[in-house]
Amino acid sequence: MTQTLAGRSAAGRASPRRARPGDSLLSRHQARAGVLFAAPPMVLFLVFTVLPVVGALGLSFTSYDVLTPPTWAGLANYARLLQDATFALTLKNILLYCAMFVPAMIAVSLLLAVALNSRLPAMGVFRTVYYIPVVTSPVAAATVWTWMLNSHYGPVNEILGFLGIPGPAWVGDSSTAMLSIVLVTLWQGVGSNMLIYLAGLQNIPGHLYEAAALDGAGRWAAFAHITWPQLRTTTMFVTTLSLIGAFQLFDQAYVMTKGGPGNSTLTPVYQIYETGFNRLQMGYASAQAFTLFLVIVAVTVINMRLNRSDET
Repeated sequence: MTQTLAGRSAAGRASPRRARPGDSLLSRHQARAGVLFAAPPMVLFLVFTVLPVVGALGLSFTSYDVLTPPTWAGLANYARLLQDATFALTLKNILLYCAMFVPAMIAVSLLLAVALNSRLPAMGVFRTVYYIPVVTSPVAAATVWTWMLNSHYGPVNEILGFLGIPGPAWVGDSSTAMLSIVLVTLWQGVGSNMLIYLAGLQNIPGHLYEAAALDGAGRWAAFAHITWPQLRTTTMFVTTLSLIGAFQLFDQAYVMTKGGPGNSTLTPVYQIYETGFNRLQMGYASAQAFTLFLVIVAVTVINMRLNRSDET
């Protein structure tokens, strides 16, 4: 009898659970609802992103001035691009911008996140204040900063003069124009990366800091051996986003310097805009855009591989 009961028990465990009549109907309903919710954004992405990208790729192999139908040009636009000294200069300028902007973005956003990673009552207010520039129009912010950095009547140079420091011609000097753009874009973008770092800080287990405190580690030692290693993935994410955003710099350069002085702040996107909409060379502008896309992909892949090699 014991063997019979054991056999029935084993058979009961081995037999699969019978599907209820409503299970298949419910799963189909959930799948249908998921498709309905996902369809509108997917359609919008297809219409406003994928199709224009494919169309621009096709235009990059043509000669098209908007006024006349496009004619096939093959690789002529890309061959011309290899000899374009101005576009090469824009890549040099944007690499200089990245070299200043990305490290500063990581350092400042991490510093603010560490400072605001507390449960004091006023911390929510400070987080909101630092995030406000992120939702500000880049054109409006650049316009205000252009006035503030004016070498003759701008408040920044007025404050420096009060302190006995001669103020430079921020946007009027080729040696400081790119730095001016870095300061403005840093001010406007640091809030979003600060929140990313703040989320990473709040996910670090507290017992790690407790163990470090018991071992006599100070704040700097805890940051160097706990905080920074735990934020390695977050830093890679922030670095990647900052690099992609930096290569697409346009608004601030257009409003503050118009690419000058002496093309010192001329960026690839600005040059693409000039080529396509002012000179009406849409085919060549599309070739420039896809070349920039390949550069961004290459830099992003290199950055991700370098970060992965550091982790291993």
